[in-house]
Amino acid sequence: MIARHTAECYRVALLVTILAIGSAAHVPAQQPAKPGEWRSYGSDNASTKYSPLDQINRDNANKLAVAWSWDSPDLKLQKEQSGLTSFAYESTPLMVGGVLYTSTSVSQVAAINPQTGETIWVFNPEAYKAGRPTNLGYVHRGVAYWTDGTQERIYLAAHNAFLYAIDAKTGNLVSEFGNDGKVDLTKAIPLAINARNYTMTSPPLVCRDVVVVGSSISDGPQNKEGPRGDVQAFDARTGKPAWIFHVVPQAGEFGNDTWEGDSWKYTGNANVWTLMSADDALGYVYLPFSTPTNDWYGGHRLGNGLFAESLVCVEAATGKRVWHFQTVHHGLWDYDLPGAPVLCDITVDGQPIKAVAQITKTGFTFVFDRTNGKPVWPIEERPVPPSNVPGERAAPTQPFPTRPAPYETQGSTEENLIDFSPELRADAKKILDQYDHGPLFTPPSEKGTLNLPGWAGGANWWGAAFDPDTHLFYVPSMSMPISVKLTKPDAARSNLNFIRGGGAFGTPVQGPQGLPLFKPPYGRITAINLNTGDHAWMIPHGDGPRQRVQELTGKDPGPLGGGGGGPLLTKTLLFVGQGAAGRGGRAKGGANVIRAFDKADGHVVAEVVLPASPSGTPMTYLAGGKQYIVVATNDSKLVALRLPD
Repeated sequence: MIARHTAECYRVALLVTILAIGSAAHVPAQQPAKPGEWRSYGSDNASTKYSPLDQINRDNANKLAVAWSWDSPDLKLQKEQSGLTSFAYESTPLMVGGVLYTSTSVSQVAAINPQTGETIWVFNPEAYKAGRPTNLGYVHRGVAYWTDGTQERIYLAAHNAFLYAIDAKTGNLVSEFGNDGKVDLTKAIPLAINARNYTMTSPPLVCRDVVVVGSSISDGPQNKEGPRGDVQAFDARTGKPAWIFHVVPQAGEFGNDTWEGDSWKYTGNANVWTLMSADDALGYVYLPFSTPTNDWYGGHRLGNGLFAESLVCVEAATGKRVWHFQTVHHGLWDYDLPGAPVLCDITVDGQPIKAVAQITKTGFTFVFDRTNGKPVWPIEERPVPPSNVPGERAAPTQPFPTRPAPYETQGSTEENLIDFSPELRADAKKILDQYDHGPLFTPPSEKGTLNLPGWAGGANWWGAAFDPDTHLFYVPSMSMPISVKLTKPDAARSNLNFIRGGGAFGTPVQGPQGLPLFKPPYGRITAINLNTGDHAWMIPHGDGPRQRVQELTGKDPGPLGGGGGGPLLTKTLLFVGQGAAGRGGRAKGGANVIRAFDKADGHVVAEVVLPASPSGTPMTYLAGGKQYIVVATNDSKLVALRLPD
């Protein structure tokens, strides 16, 4: 009996092992779908932003030149309707089957010849007729691709809160998807109004024939009631609803008790406005959530508030929660999880781990076993300052990863003030003393609190990149402090007790003599060894206010760092653009370039001048035997770089 039971267990275990190996081998989590293509926003569903292409290398990168540029069809529309202008063109194209696919700032979709830049087709859903999108207006980052081997589709989550399925070959709507090719994303979201308070800016994600969609929700609410940032999923073939994940758990759902005073009934936001990731082999989707209503005051939503500002792993097929981790309790700082979680296979203390690394606005990197959510290194709950605002109750502790170390300066403290000269430091101290200030997680106040980092980071939507060969993890980031002063709103227009004075977003902080208030770098790139959790290197990215400091002190401080930009990683080099800081506005001292860096130590190998400011994250592909690098620029163009013949 025992022998038979043991043999049966062995057979079952062997079968499970074989199936697991077969499943894991089906789609390696951190490899692109095919060499030479770029099938997802971050190259692959793991969001590694890595390509094994090596034609462009340290010996020839300085010879890169513009091969072609492509004008967005938005330009014609914007001439006809000035209200359609965009502050940034943030799309990253896909390249599949010898065709580039991209979205535009006003939610059009185009197919482009990757060798010439000629337009093949354009799909215009006229999403702008729903009105100017909330928050940043006409900003859009890309599309998703799906195929079953026969059909090929492009999915667009547009500003008018519709999900469209487009035939990749013709640019026509797929009539059998949803209602004649589109699905209304507002139907399942209470209080959602197309474009005005509920829109889409980032691409959907496709995993195992399911299309997963996040949302962008107004960050300047006048009321405590708002649309929830629930994540929705649809059948990739039919458009039928597959599941919905409630970011604010409803009655009887896990986490509902973390919302006090029935705040779960009305609290909105806490959406996934940025990029998502998926492990196709495991069938898991990783969702990075944001802050609930409102970003700066939580007296109407006391409690830790799951799943706001949490990384949540769900089953792609069902939406069932597998595990979660909340990176900020009871958020009061707009510390959304801003970039896609990066799936990476690493080796820690000799043990292989299927990991996920989540960057943050705070400068922390949280690293977990992506199969079960167990932290790779300990994460400690540490005491943080209380709030002095009436009705507010800040969380007494916040999670601090013990590894890796932060990649950004944290805390509006005296020790972090500029010290280019004793006089400048003294002037900076006078400015600091005008505000409430302190370590990371010092709450907003009625006097006004300085937050460092601010709402723009730290890291942001451009995310990070992972090298599967070296296990180095590359994080571009920027230092953007803000001041947040809470005020009582007009009771006739708002039922919130407090809002941020002056609007939804924090106010940038100026230091003495036009300099920043805190120490550099003001933009940097950090390389982290994810096998050990140690920083491999960190460099200031760009000069920043270097010249101004030299004028005031007579000394050259060296590069001080400018704005952030998205990473592109290849077999040979790391590429990062500079000239636009993405979220948070333009960076002082930024140049219109793409820089190629040595992956091992961060020194600049080449600097390629662009015709305009890069505003999107670059990507790369192979076409006609040539490697191209393409990046969106702020004049609504795509620019393609290539080595000369």
